[in-house]
Amino acid sequence: MNSEERTFLFATHQEILSGKLTDIYFIRTLNILRNDGLENVNVAAEFTVSGWPRNYKWIVFGGLRDTLKLLEGKKVDVYALPEGTIFTPRDLNGIRLPVLVITGPYGEFVLLETPILGFLAAGSGFATKAARLRKIAGENVLIVNFGARRTHPAIAPFCDYYSYIGGFDAVSCVVGAELLGKNPTGTMPHSLLIIYKFVRGDHAEGWKAYDKYMPPEVPRIMLADTFSDEVEETLKAVEAIGLERIHGVRLDTPGSRKGNFADIVREVRWKLRMRGYDKVKIFLSGGIDEDIIPELLKAGADGFGIGSAVARAPFIDYAMDIVAIRREEKWHPISKRGKFDGIKQVWRYEENGRFHYIVTPKDAEPPRPDAEPLLVKFIENGKIIHRLPSPDETREYVLSQLRKVKLDKYPWEP
Repeated sequence: MNSEERTFLFATHQEILSGKLTDIYFIRTLNILRNDGLENVNVAAEFTVSGWPRNYKWIVFGGLRDTLKLLEGKKVDVYALPEGTIFTPRDLNGIRLPVLVITGPYGEFVLLETPILGFLAAGSGFATKAARLRKIAGENVLIVNFGARRTHPAIAPFCDYYSYIGGFDAVSCVVGAELLGKNPTGTMPHSLLIIYKFVRGDHAEGWKAYDKYMPPEVPRIMLADTFSDEVEETLKAVEAIGLERIHGVRLDTPGSRKGNFADIVREVRWKLRMRGYDKVKIFLSGGIDEDIIPELLKAGADGFGIGSAVARAPFIDYAMDIVAIRREEKWHPISKRGKFDGIKQVWRYEENGRFHYIVTPKDAEPPRPDAEPLLVKFIENGKIIHRLPSPDETREYVLSQLRKVKLDKYPWEP
């Protein structure tokens, strides 16, 4: 099907499941192996991180859910880190951590390597960026994903899912929220206020209409930067809606007029306090990223709508490599140069409240009695045998680990 025959330019579920999203050299490889009767050679293939941003000291493992859906029904076994596991690309000895291992006939999954790499790259990228933002903001600050407009629509729900797992509180995209079993979260666009300004003569009528028609469970958060100074609009919004009903204001000042955003927040917070409006929350959106969150929180911000920073999160590069081949009921280690051959296990232990990671051969003894094996068997002969946690359970798993790591240090560093 060419571009003129499609409504939108993205792959269908069936195209992904059938292996049509592969790189052409895998199709050629499969044809060659079939011609020589080698497509059923049993291999062990592991996925490791091959590239990541220099300032990242750890990664949140993501993309497993869709990977398991893709491999379900194939004659393979799959071992992986649990979704949401915080890990380092290399262990304490410099060995690459295998995050996912597939064993079985190579012909069963050769065409699926490409989409699996994509699932892991994107899922880990979104989840890691979200976790970094959560770590900087702290656990009690509201963070909502506003990123649907900053990425391709086909991937927006995927971004929402993994940003939530990584620590965000909510998402604004309707489909993304549905996949999480949540209600979408958001406020109002400038267009609503522009229309009321033109038709009714005062954009405050837009705030009043929002308060009038929105159901009670929707927080009354008023966009306060459309026509005049943020401080002036904030005070006008409080007076228009009433202190008893208003929950907060959202400042979304365009970058060209932002000036010092922290100073704007400080002034808004001060003048709210001076009038007895202390309970009014201040939420910010528009260009929010890691570098400015601390200053904005210090200035008095209560929460953030973050779009571009998470939607454009740097993806994590993964590679898949054969590390063993089975012959005569025995696994024989083999790999390309530069890789560590053999089937492995990943261990993690805590010492002084910090994580340490060790990679060993699969059947080796634990490096120490309290070491936890991280690679879990999720698929056995094509059947998913390990329950996938809910998004809420995975999110809590991420947060529990996040409390034990620092943003700019490896998990074992003081």
